[in-house]
Order: sequence, then structure tokens, then C-alpha cells
Amino acid sequence: MDGEWLYSNMIDKFQSAQIVIEGAGPVGLACSILLLQNNPDLKLILLDKNPSSDDFLENVDTRGIAISEGSKQLLKNMGAWVEHAPAIHQVHVSQKGHFGRTIMDGAEIAQDALGHIVRYRDILLSLRNQLRYLESKATSFSWLRDTKQPFSLPKLSPKTCLIHADGGLFHEQSAKDLYKDYGQSALVGWLEVKDVKPNMAWERFTEDGPIAILPHHQGNNTKNFVWCAPKAKIDQLTQLPDQEFLMQLKQAIQLPIGHFLGVHQRKSYPLGLNIKNEIVKGNEVWIGNAAQTLHPVAGQGLNLGLRDAYTLASLLNSLYTKSTADSIQDVENTLDQYQKQRARDRQITIQVTDLMASVFTSTFLPIVIGRGIALSALQWLPPIKNRLARQMMFGQR
Repeated sequence: MDGEWLYSNMIDKFQSAQIVIEGAGPVGLACSILLLQNNPDLKLILLDKNPSSDDFLENVDTRGIAISEGSKQLLKNMGAWVEHAPAIHQVHVSQKGHFGRTIMDGAEIAQDALGHIVRYRDILLSLRNQLRYLESKATSFSWLRDTKQPFSLPKLSPKTCLIHADGGLFHEQSAKDLYKDYGQSALVGWLEVKDVKPNMAWERFTEDGPIAILPHHQGNNTKNFVWCAPKAKIDQLTQLPDQEFLMQLKQAIQLPIGHFLGVHQRKSYPLGLNIKNEIVKGNEVWIGNAAQTLHPVAGQGLNLGLRDAYTLASLLNSLYTKSTADSIQDVENTLDQYQKQRARDRQITIQVTDLMASVFTSTFLPIVIGRGIALSALQWLPPIKNRLARQMMFGQR
């Protein structure tokens, strides 16, 4: 279903809708799938600014996204897992020029992998394909594409649950309750490499910001990279000739992890923290990047958003399968329950991410010493390290 013409002829459907979802990025699509899998008769409307054709994906971000093992299980259960997703078996975390390191290993917590790296466009395509399959069976579902701005919703019934999942990137958003510009940008791309250990991820903290070297979907001779630094430096790095860039990357990391032979598809974007404190208001709820946008230092943004979608869909499915949610109070009580259930996971993930983004760029000597002690303590205290690994993989349950 495409275009404003269709929108103008759907007023009655909007008025009778049980759920309306604004935004069809990975979190909005996942929420739609989770709702329809359990309730194919649900009166659901999804507003998608993208067209019906997948041709636009050729120009969509190709960066690798960290998907935790918990998110992989969720995507598999949705029928939307991406097969070309190299596993991360170990994560090496250290700080440049100072003592302290820790190595997280999936085997230590009886997991085949700590996570996976998937291209953003591949996640989007897989979710869109699965939703198309469900669309063919869900006669009350309306997937309204091409809803580009300016676009305004008609007045909805207070019994309709309105889900805001249209987050976007940090620099595209208006300030929420807690807004912090880190003064950094992330430079992403991929490398041709030689003699680099497969299925390993490196998180190297420097005085400019973290640098991550991650598996890549093309195989062991390629790696994704994420280089966080002040915007001026990232602008400079973006313009460097390939070989000079690779030399600077090697000098910035200073780890014997192999050889960097080539670099491709460098692209940068600003970094910040943007948090909505109250994620529920009446019959409205905010999830994913619409509720919280995080620094990529711990790779938690999309994983947190998928957990949002799963919890919300579970609660709404219980509501709409056991009753018709005839009262406004039914919807509002369900959303209040959602906010309470998500509070601890959101709080811990936001705090850990912000702490890592802030503390690991400090050059203040007591903080430098403290973070070295912390990294060493993690290595020598497996129960604490494994608890942190499980938080990153599955969130707070």
C-alpha cells in the first residue's frame, strides 16, 4: 500500500485500528512481526516512509551492526535471521598506552557466540521479507508505505495504542529529556586484512575515543571497523588516502592483531546520547531509538530496541487475545506495565554505555589508573565478567 492517496482513503481504518506503529526501521518492523505472528487478525497499521520496492536498500547504510546472541535468538524465532552474520567468539578489551585488559569468551558462559555482526541493510531486508509473508495472511493489517514528511496522523481513538518507533540517528533527532553531544563522530567502513584472528572482536580505548575491529560478512580476510574520535579528526581521517589512513589506524590501535591491506566505504556520523525519561503517555509509547539513542561503544542500541519490541508485543498480544481492549484503561494499564518492565534494562544499558563513552576517553590520571584496575579485575574475577557479558547478550531480565 503506497502513497498519500491511500492514506486519505483510510480514515476509517485509522479510527478503528487497535495499534498504529510509526516507523519501519528494524525495531518497528520487528514489533509488527511479533504482534502479527501471535495475532494475525490484529487491526494494525504500520507507517513506513520507505517504498514497497527494496531497491532503496542499495543506498542504505552498509555498516556492520553488533547483534547479541539474545537478539539472534529473537530474530530466528521471528523467521528474520540473516544467514551471512559472522560470529564473535571472543572480545578483547584494552586501553592504549596503559595497563589493563580483559578478554570475554563465549565458552566461559556456555554460549557458542557472544554475538554476531550483520549489515544494517541485511537486517532491514530480512525483516521486510518476513513481514511481507505475514501481510499475505493478516487481512486486517495495513502496511502503509511511502509516508514521507510532511505526514500527519488523523485523530486516533484513545483506545488505539500508538507506538513511536521512528527514531533515526542521533544527529537527525530533536533533543529529548537527557541530551548529550559527545563531541565525537564515528567513522565506519571495512578493511582488507591478512593474518587477523577470525571470530574475534577488538575494542581498543584511546584518548580520542574507542576503536573497534569486528568480523565482516565477506569472510576472514575482511573486517569491519568503527573509529570514534572528535569530529575534526574524523573529518580529516575521512579524506586521507587509503594507505595513509591504514597507517594511522595501525598507530592508533597499536595492537599486534595482523595486517591491514585496504580500506573501503568510509562514512561518518555524529555521536550522542538522547534519552526520553517517560516512554509512556496515555495510549502512546516510545521504543527503540525513539526512546533512547546510545553511543555505539558497547554495540547495544539495536539490541536494546529489539528487547523493547519483544516486551511490548508480548504485553499487547496478551491484551488483544484475551479481550477486545474496549476501555481506554486497558491500553493505558498495559503500557504502564511495559514501562515498569523495561525500566531496569534501559537504566543499566544506558548507564553502562554512557560510562564507557565518557570514562574511557578521560586522560585524568586517577581515572586512567582506575579503568586499568577495572579491566584487570574483570579478567581475574570471572563471575563479574560473565555477568557483564550476559547483560550485553541478553539484557536485564
